[in-house]
Amino acid sequence: MFEVFKSSWALLLGMLLLMLGNGLQGSLLGVRGGAAGFSAFEMSIVMSAYFAGFLFASRMTPGMIRRVGHVRVFAALGSFISAVIILYPAVQHPVAWALGRVVIGFCFCGVYVTAESWLNNSATNETRGQTLSLYMIVQTLGIIAAQALLLIPDPSGYLLFVIPSVLVSIAFAPILLSISPTPTFETTKPMSLPSLFSTSPLGCVGMFLLGGVFAAQFGMSAVYGTEAGLTLKQISIFVASFYVGATVLQYPLGWLSDRMDRRRLITMVAALGGVAAVVAVIMNENFTVLLCAAFVIGGSSNPLYSLLMAYTNDFLGPEDMASASAGLLFINGLGAIAGPLITGWVMQQVGPGGYFILIAALLLLLTGYALWRMTRRAAPLTQETSAYATLTPAASPVMVELAQEFAIDAADAREDDADDAGADRAAGTE
Repeated sequence: MFEVFKSSWALLLGMLLLMLGNGLQGSLLGVRGGAAGFSAFEMSIVMSAYFAGFLFASRMTPGMIRRVGHVRVFAALGSFISAVIILYPAVQHPVAWALGRVVIGFCFCGVYVTAESWLNNSATNETRGQTLSLYMIVQTLGIIAAQALLLIPDPSGYLLFVIPSVLVSIAFAPILLSISPTPTFETTKPMSLPSLFSTSPLGCVGMFLLGGVFAAQFGMSAVYGTEAGLTLKQISIFVASFYVGATVLQYPLGWLSDRMDRRRLITMVAALGGVAAVVAVIMNENFTVLLCAAFVIGGSSNPLYSLLMAYTNDFLGPEDMASASAGLLFINGLGAIAGPLITGWVMQQVGPGGYFILIAALLLLLTGYALWRMTRRAAPLTQETSAYATLTPAASPVMVELAQEFAIDAADAREDDADDAGADRAAGTE
């Protein structure tokens, strides 16, 4: 791990600063939108726009990089991010903010694709798993730390918009000054959706539902806090709790994933998150309960992304894993676009509690569907399943492919070990 950090510290530092800026601007808009009198549904449109831009960029950025190169794309998109963040307080209108969020989502995805392609290029077969883990830790810690910046005095002024703009601008320095452009790359063409669904119905349905859950927690948690009357400090802690849970529970669940029927684990984890959301609906006046619920929901939804990806891989050969992951990423993106819109509409109808009602509905629906799928076909043998690779729903196509390469390497290593063991047994019987 130390060797990976030593060779990639500039990239990781830059990504940490980027996540600080992204995590702060998302939560800040939720707080300032309420202060500006935007309704929950208007804010849901603003938050949904980010995921629309993110999805478009995942398809368009590779072509941009092939035409003009990594450095130019990286610098240009970063400049747009800084500019849009500064413009938010100057034009306080939901339509303007929604357009800005489309640009922000597009640019952040493009920046992630570019930076992660450099990171992927520096990883070897021996370090790929460590690189992936370290990157995900840095990414999550950046979002958690960003919530503390909300507590800087005067949230009604320009300062809290200047800070993420500066953080994003500074983030490019360690990256651009320490690396050279990598060769152009080709992203994998997604598997057709009918083929993907026939391969893993649970993977497809689960990814769509999970997109809505993640978008609600990433885009609408600060909006919920504002609508529920939480203080700025409480909103900061509440939003951070989702990502603390994701960090703490990701690896224990990953360990279990490689040792039991993944459908059972998916069912239990989704049910745990759904029950936590139901408790939050019932006991919404207790802030401690809200924090515990956020911790469990975050600790459930983020590992579920990796679990569903790994479960789908269980029914694929190594040659199909990358194209399947691209298809799952697209499905998850569609769910992420719809998630905030539905959340905002539900909150508009029933009040702030609609936030947890929707999360509960999505996770319990995933639980029920997983239980039903368990009756449709047998689970693959545990020793024949693919490796679990840690991912977050915010991962770009490049990082998903890096995770798939890790899974393929692990699958190949497992086959080699099995062949060696078989050869040893055969030699012992002679």
